[in-house]
Amino acid sequence: MIVDKRIDDGTPFDWGRASADYAKYRDIYPEQFYQMILDRGLCQGAQHVLDLGTGTGVLPRNMAQYGATWIGVDVSEQQIEQARRLSTNIPNIEYQVSSAEDVDFPDESFDVITACQCYWYFDHEITCKKLHRLLKPGGRLLFLVMEWLPFEDRIAGASEQLVLKYSPHWSGAGERMHPIDIPACYSNGFTLAYHEERKFTVPFTRDRWNGRMKACRGIGASLAPEQIAAWEREHLAMLERIAPERFNILHYAALAELEKI
Repeated sequence: MIVDKRIDDGTPFDWGRASADYAKYRDIYPEQFYQMILDRGLCQGAQHVLDLGTGTGVLPRNMAQYGATWIGVDVSEQQIEQARRLSTNIPNIEYQVSSAEDVDFPDESFDVITACQCYWYFDHEITCKKLHRLLKPGGRLLFLVMEWLPFEDRIAGASEQLVLKYSPHWSGAGERMHPIDIPACYSNGFTLAYHEERKFTVPFTRDRWNGRMKACRGIGASLAPEQIAAWEREHLAMLERIAPERFNILHYAALAELEKI
């Protein structure tokens, strides 16, 4: 269980409670998302990559085909169990249970360190120094995010409001496209080499969008089972009213590439 005053006004959450739905419904990044990384020459070839907050290993599992060797770490044992299950036949990935603050590897172990959809949970005063030590000279630290756009997409906006009805302190609402905000501590040892923000649509069915929303922090990771079931009934009924069986949700992706100096 995690309690962080910066997140959801300190409402406790546990990603392990949502791991099964996370594994089933949150592998949704489109090809354009991965291409943003590949276009930078990262996470491919002979590179050694550390993926922080790996969850169920979505980033390593989808990028292992490009040749890099991956280590994925996550604070949740259940998330790592799902990641290992889903990566059984992928030889160039291994997983460990660890927070970003506690990762322990020899100095200059990695060409690239990625943090996708998780960097806001870090204690950056700790991680900025540790990640600098773990990167090789000229190595890259890559912060990544993909979010739906509730003010531009009707279905996303309505779904977000229903999450807030059940979880009013959820701080994941109200996203707009913007560059990733890099904490000031990274200016000591890193320079911003590149950033990019891009919009695209992601296809869903009603069931898969319901599952994606259920596997968010404000529902599956924090609510009691009876509340989750009530939210899901209401969400599915809402989708029957406002959405066709198949539809697209407008998202944006952002990338910030920091170079070790």
